[in-house]
Amino acid sequence: MSQETRNAYGEKLAELILKDENIVVLDADLTKSTKTADAKKACPERHFNAGIAEGNMLGMAAGLAASGKTVFASSFAVFATGRAFEIIRNSICYPKLNVKVCATHAGLSVGEDGASHQSIEDVGIMRTLPNMKVFVPCDQYETKAVIDYVANAQGPCYVRLGRGKVEDVYDENKVFDFSKVDVLRKGKEVVLFAMGLMVQEALKAAEELDATVVNVSSLKPLDEEGIKELLRSHSKAYALEEHNVIGGLYSAIAEVKAKTDIVTPVYPIGVNDTFGESGKAKDVLAKYGLTAENVVKVVKG
Repeated sequence: MSQETRNAYGEKLAELILKDENIVVLDADLTKSTKTADAKKACPERHFNAGIAEGNMLGMAAGLAASGKTVFASSFAVFATGRAFEIIRNSICYPKLNVKVCATHAGLSVGEDGASHQSIEDVGIMRTLPNMKVFVPCDQYETKAVIDYVANAQGPCYVRLGRGKVEDVYDENKVFDFSKVDVLRKGKEVVLFAMGLMVQEALKAAEELDATVVNVSSLKPLDEEGIKELLRSHSKAYALEEHNVIGGLYSAIAEVKAKTDIVTPVYPIGVNDTFGESGKAKDVLAKYGLTAENVVKVVKG
């Protein structure tokens, strides 16, 4: 079965807002697209549309959180992390407020919306912020587990969600554990670290490569010890991400390696510091090499 992670977010949020009277949901005039419309339908008195004003929305979120609320704030990733950055930095992260920025339509898979909407730097932006946790679930079940977790976690969280459908990796029994990377498949010489929709591509590629596949859904905090162990036990490593190779998963793994004497080389498979372009999601992803076929090609050299 396949499902959009943004849909799973909407379903889980609608469930949580009915269970927890402390939850408030904000949106920047994109409720149908971000799927917070589900929470609005479930509990309209605790859903607020801030309009096309992401900075204002996150400022509202800070005020509500300072008053003791757990706030979920959503928009497209490029706007949530870009337009509202200074508010997130100074009004949410600095005072460690309980705001969950759940951004949809991340990455090149936004497709036809083109470069202006294809956020390829959001993980890097959010990773740089002190006190911010950063999560990138790979399917509907992990998304629901992540939202369950962040609803109860204290402090700022960023959750990256996608527009298109992705195949299931987990099932309804998935429990999110941010403290450990998840080894989905054990192989021999090569380890593929992946986040988001690239987890599915890594699993497909691994069949031909006999590679280990690791889902890294918690970018911050990061399971550094788990990554070190995997690097030491393989001869080559690759970081697969629907994100700029600067600042995202590849950077995070390289940062871990740089603090050790590990010699295993780590190579990026992601967006090579360039903007995307408009087209059907599958065609754009293919053009930028974010497919199982290209992963196999790169690894085999």
